[in-house]
Amino acid sequence: MPTQRISFPGTSGMLDARMDSPGGTPIAYALFAHCFTCAKESVAASRISRALAEREIAVLRFDFTGLGGSEGEFENTNFSSNVQDLVRAADYLRESTSAPSVLIGHSLGGAAVLSAAADIPEARAVVTIGAPSDPSHVQHLFATSIDDVITHGEQEVTLTGRRFLIRKQFLDDIAEHQLSDNIHRLNRALLILHSPQDETVNIEHARAIYESALHPKSFISLDGANHLLTRKQDAEYVASLVSAWVERYLAPVEENTFSDQEPRTVLVSEAGQGVFAQNISVGPHHLRGDEPISYGGDDTGPSPYDLLLASLGACTAMTLRMYARHKKLPLEHVEVELSHRKIHASDCSACETKTGRIDRIDRRIRVHGNLDDAQRKRLLEIADRCPVHQTLHSEVMVNTFDGEFAVDDTK
Repeated sequence: MPTQRISFPGTSGMLDARMDSPGGTPIAYALFAHCFTCAKESVAASRISRALAEREIAVLRFDFTGLGGSEGEFENTNFSSNVQDLVRAADYLRESTSAPSVLIGHSLGGAAVLSAAADIPEARAVVTIGAPSDPSHVQHLFATSIDDVITHGEQEVTLTGRRFLIRKQFLDDIAEHQLSDNIHRLNRALLILHSPQDETVNIEHARAIYESALHPKSFISLDGANHLLTRKQDAEYVASLVSAWVERYLAPVEENTFSDQEPRTVLVSEAGQGVFAQNISVGPHHLRGDEPISYGGDDTGPSPYDLLLASLGACTAMTLRMYARHKKLPLEHVEVELSHRKIHASDCSACETKTGRIDRIDRRIRVHGNLDDAQRKRLLEIADRCPVHQTLHSEVMVNTFDGEFAVDDTK
């Protein structure tokens, strides 16, 4: 399988990377995050990436800032910068080939992909291998030096036979990251791989990740494997598991049969988790809908009214941008804040309905730029011309179909 050497900008300089590709067109692209103080050439990273390439999944593996061939100083990095490097790697893939559909993280790299997933919307599946449920777990690797790090602000420690300078800012950073909320809101298919014999990251971390996550989620025990997956058969076993598992969540990257012409069909189907969670597909785009916990849901996505407000807000901002471009106005940025509530009709003097309760949407529009008062006033007037705004104020007919049969609401 061909391996291409590449580089791209990270948080503190250029990052050194390898792209392991299949002989033909990949069915998907994956992003691999290596373990703490490891590198892209680690046994696990290289063997798993090449094995996945043999199964038609292209994998980008790279050295985090200050490690391997990447620029920057390791002592100035932390968990947050690793997450940022992952997002930069996804940006590179998005711009050069195709955004990653799969995120794979080994050890602390697993914690990093769980945190970075929210900023990589194209990722549909996440895989963790021997990952800690809390980034601060890595402290045990240099536990005897923590007091010195705190006292002196930094301390050299020996990890995997090499000397690294650990600074207090690293400890402060990992202490701030609590992954349970990120995992609960992951909104991606999750595969957790962990060895019960892992002496570096106890298998209880896998249990904590699994319990925090919502479905779809899977756990597979890597019985007999060590933390670094140094045995070739263990790395190849992981690759075979990952490639088989992700198939149900991936479509070939070259397939894009969706039309960019309006109107596009919206498909909503129950997600099969919780009570109210819904999978929403709009052409090539995938969303999640749910209800807040206070309404009996799991809050894995916006509520129906949240989505309605988002539609009105997006339409408003687009309409203002279109008008400003046409009139060549110095509009720099638009921000629309919306809220919804039910009010008594009697409290609305301008409403035709006088009894019962009505829906009220408050829309606050903030326009930024060197605009005079007349221009700002005109933009607020144009906001009411947003098509979604006009739809909400017009008569709407909803036709309901049962299979092949339509219920004609016009009769």
